Amino acid sequence: MNTMHANWNYPTSIRFGSGRIAELPDACRALGMNRPLLVTDRVLCDLPITRRALDLLGAAGLATACFGEVRANPIEANLAAGLAAWRAGAHDGVVAFGGGSALDLGKLIAFMSGQSRPVWDFEDIGDDWRRANEPGIAPIVAVPTTAGTGSEVGRAAVLTHADSHSKKIIFHPRMLPGIVICDPELTVGLPPFVTAGTGMDALAHCLEAYCAPGYHPLADGIAVEGIRLVFENLPRVMADGTDLEARGHMMAAAAMGATAFQKGLGGMHALAHPIGALYDTHHGMTNAIVMPHVLNFNRPAIESRIVRLTGWLGLAGGFDGFMAHLANLRAALHVPPSLRALGVDDRHAAQVGRLAIVDPSAAGNPVPLAEADAHALFRAALDFAN
Repeated sequence: MNTMHANWNYPTSIRFGSGRIAELPDACRALGMNRPLLVTDRVLCDLPITRRALDLLGAAGLATACFGEVRANPIEANLAAGLAAWRAGAHDGVVAFGGGSALDLGKLIAFMSGQSRPVWDFEDIGDDWRRANEPGIAPIVAVPTTAGTGSEVGRAAVLTHADSHSKKIIFHPRMLPGIVICDPELTVGLPPFVTAGTGMDALAHCLEAYCAPGYHPLADGIAVEGIRLVFENLPRVMADGTDLEARGHMMAAAAMGATAFQKGLGGMHALAHPIGALYDTHHGMTNAIVMPHVLNFNRPAIESRIVRLTGWLGLAGGFDGFMAHLANLRAALHVPPSLRALGVDDRHAAQVGRLAIVDPSAAGNPVPLAEADAHALFRAALDFAN
């Protein structure tokens, strides 16, 4: 892994490489932090990797507190508790530490720390982000401990609206972390289910960005290389969780997916967001299960692009060959064939269809997604047998 060290400034400043968590205090000071609030989830809060991060900050003379009340699909109550911790500690910046949920909530705490409007006023609709008090946005250092969401390089965060059971995307350009530390060593202890689910989330981001309509060759190029990295390295990581080279490639693919999806997402995420909000499922694994159904639905619009992609990946058989390769990957990762394995049933089937078509991701689907289509895709992923 010593050859896999680099400093990148696209899309933000990224310190990539094994062992670079040691640079966390320097990253905080570079952004003007003296009293950072480390935001993570309940499980990570008590783990050695988090304790080491806190020890590094403390040894550097940074007055740090840990906020760990982050649930798998964060809600406004988690944000309110985080803001209360922010004010109680008179903090001046955030270290967002963990998987997608912790990264998103950390970014939201930094964003909302200086706002007077409710968080829902900044939903990713039109130019609503311009309502924000920009000088009130605190600096953010992001430290991912999974390789999937890519939230560390994103300008948005997902927050579940508890009353409507819908996931809302909150956006502002300055929600993009100022410095990211991507240290593959932090992902070594991930359980296989989380490794598989987060890795498939990275694949979903790359695939949907690549297939989204519109002209964005920068995003397309990043997406196709991200897809290659996932296909080649996710099976390696599942076979040997200590393979730091493969872990590093997966961290890169995760960041690449979130960079590429500035172009757009699509039906996978449009379905996964309401399913996650209604059934509290793992986001990446939900994407993995609905993925083949959405790809087949979009086939008339994306087949030529997938054929071109197979050339880059060195696969034969065009669209069908790609789908067979995807099926083999899902089988190797033990992705369940049906949503029922995640505890999903048909109680909210109609609601999933209604919420999916108004999800911001739906606008990027290559084939226009009607409510009946979304409902049918949900039922297919729910009842699929093998």
